[in-house]
Amino acid sequence: MYPTDPAFEALLVHLKETRGFDFTGYKRSSLMRRVDRRMTQVDSAGYADYLDYLQVHPDEFTVLFNTVLINVTAFFRDPDAWAYLSAEVLPALLAAKPAGAPIRVWSAGCASGEEAYTLAMVLAEALGIDAFRERVKIYATDVDEEQLGEARQATYGEREMESVPPGMAAKYFEPAGTGFTFRKDLRRSVIFGRNDLVQDAPISRIDILTCRNTLMYFNAETQAKILSRYHFALCDSGVLFLGKAEMLLSHGSLFHPIDLKRRIFRKVPRAMPISGAVFAEAPTSDGSTVHGLDELRNEAFSASPSAQLGLTFDGLVALTNRGLEKMFGVSSRDIGRPFRDLEISYRPVELRRYIEQAQIDRRTLRVTDVEYGHNGDTVNLEIQVSPLTGADGRLLGVNLIFHDVTAARRLQDDLELANQQLEAAYEELQSTNEELETTNEELQSTVEELETTNEELQSTNEELETMNEELQSTNDELQNINDQLRVSTDRLDEANSFLETVLTSLRAGVAVVDRDLRIRMWNKRAVDLWGVRSQEAVGQHFLNLDIGLPFEQLRPMLRAALAGPSPAFEEITLDAINRRGRKVMVRVAFAPLRNENGTEETVGAIIVMEADDV
Repeated sequence: MYPTDPAFEALLVHLKETRGFDFTGYKRSSLMRRVDRRMTQVDSAGYADYLDYLQVHPDEFTVLFNTVLINVTAFFRDPDAWAYLSAEVLPALLAAKPAGAPIRVWSAGCASGEEAYTLAMVLAEALGIDAFRERVKIYATDVDEEQLGEARQATYGEREMESVPPGMAAKYFEPAGTGFTFRKDLRRSVIFGRNDLVQDAPISRIDILTCRNTLMYFNAETQAKILSRYHFALCDSGVLFLGKAEMLLSHGSLFHPIDLKRRIFRKVPRAMPISGAVFAEAPTSDGSTVHGLDELRNEAFSASPSAQLGLTFDGLVALTNRGLEKMFGVSSRDIGRPFRDLEISYRPVELRRYIEQAQIDRRTLRVTDVEYGHNGDTVNLEIQVSPLTGADGRLLGVNLIFHDVTAARRLQDDLELANQQLEAAYEELQSTNEELETTNEELQSTVEELETTNEELQSTNEELETMNEELQSTNDELQNINDQLRVSTDRLDEANSFLETVLTSLRAGVAVVDRDLRIRMWNKRAVDLWGVRSQEAVGQHFLNLDIGLPFEQLRPMLRAALAGPSPAFEEITLDAINRRGRKVMVRVAFAPLRNENGTEETVGAIIVMEADDV
C-alpha cells in the first residue's frame, strides 16, 4: 500500500487549482503508479521535480491526463450482461413508462463513445427507430475533452466494429472512408458533454444509468459520494448498470440487485416525508397544555424578516414565508412543486448543487456575494443552506434562508473606498462572478447538428469544386475544337474565294449541278450570258431555268454525263438567245463531276457555256 506523500498531495492540489481536474478522490495506489510511470518517461526524480516540469511544459498536462484516465471501452462490452439488459430489464422498464413518455439515459465515463452508441442501438431495437428518435435522450459524459471529441465524431475503424453484431452494424452504421459512422438521424439523440463525477452536479430524472468499471478507480469515500449522486439522478424505477469489477455490497440502502452477477441494480426509493410542518401541543412547566402552537409557529415562520424556503428531501417545496414571496414571488401556491421548476433554483445563483452538497455532507453551507435585481435595485444576498434531520438522524429536507446583506455590503464598500483614498492609490474594485455551470441540452444538440450540417456543406463544396474543374477541362477542350473549326472555316473560305476568283476569270459561263440537276454553283459569266443572278439560280433545277438554251437537245448529253462512264468532255454547238434577246451560237460542254475518294463515282456535272457574242 502506498503511504501518503505530502509532495504527491501538493501535485494533486496543483492539478485541481490550475486545470480543474480533482484527482484527490482517486485511489492513491493506482493513481501513484500511473503518475510514477509518467515521471519515469520524463526523467523526473520526485513529485516536486515533476510539478516543476509541469509548470515549464504546459503540454505535459494532456499526456498526464491520458495516462491517468485509462479509457478502456468497446461496443457491447460483456455481451452476456447486455443481452440480459435487453431481454429482461428493458421490457419491464419500458412497460412501466406511460405511452410516449421521454426516456432519459446517462452514460457516465463514456470515453470514446462506444458504450453510449451501444445503448442507442439496444433502445432502438426495443422501441423501434421512429419511437427512439421521438422519446430517447442519451447523455454521455466524461472529464476527458479529447475523448469526448472522438466520441462526437461517431466514426470507428474495422477493429472497433468487430464486437458489433453484423446485423446491427449494417443497420446502424454507414461506411465513411476507411471506417464506419453511426447513423446521423439517431446520432442527434446522443448528447456529449463534460462532467466530473466528483465535482459537478448529476443529471436528473434518469431511467438508465451506466457507469462501467469507473467507480473502481475511486476510494471508498468518493465512491459513496458518487453513488449518492447516482441515487439522486435516477428516477424511482431507475436502473444502474455497473461493470464486472464493481460491487455495491455496502450500499444496500441505495440500490438492490436485479442481477448481481451481471452488476445490474435498481434504485431503492426513499420514503416520502409529510410535506409541511407538523407541530405537537407542548405542555407547560405546571403540566397544563399551551394551545395554538401550530398557528403560532406557522405565523412566526411566515413573519420572519428573512426570506425562507423549506424543501423536502426529494426537492419539493414544503414551506414558504412572506419575505420569500415579496422578494422572489414564491408563495404557498407553489407548495408541492419541484424546486427545480422554480426560477429561484437557478437565479440569482445556481442553488441545486449547494442543496445537494448540504444533503450529502450534512452540514450548513453559505453562499456569499450573491447579487439580485429586485424592484429596479440590486440587492446583496447571503444564502444559508441547512440540512434538516429528524431525531433518528434521517434527512427530512433542506431549509434555505436568504439574508439581505445589502447595507452591510455597502458599508464594506464605503470602507474599502475610504481606505483606498487615504492611501492615494485608487484601484478599481474587481468582483468575481461565479460561473453558472449548467448543461443546456437543446443548445448542445443544436450545436452538434450545425457541426454535422457544416460537414455536409463542406463535402458538397468539395464536390462542386471537382465538378467545376471538370467543366473547366471540358470548356478548354471545346475551345480547342472551336479554334480548329475556325481554322478549317477560314481555309474553306479561302478555298471558296479562290474558286470564285477562278470561275469569275473564265470567259465562259460555268454551272455546277448535282445528280438531281440542282445548281450548286453559277459564275458571273453565266449571269452576264443569261441574265439570271447567282442567288436566283443556286438551288434551282438546271432544266427549269428560264434561259435561252434549247434544253431538249442538251438533256440527253447531260443525262449521259451523270449516268456513268463517259468521255471527260462532251461538247455541242447550239443556237441560243442571250439575255438581250439576240441569237448567239453557244458551245456547251459537259464533264462529269467525280468523287474525291477515288471510286470514280459521279456526284454531278460541270456545264461550260461559251457564246460567240454576248
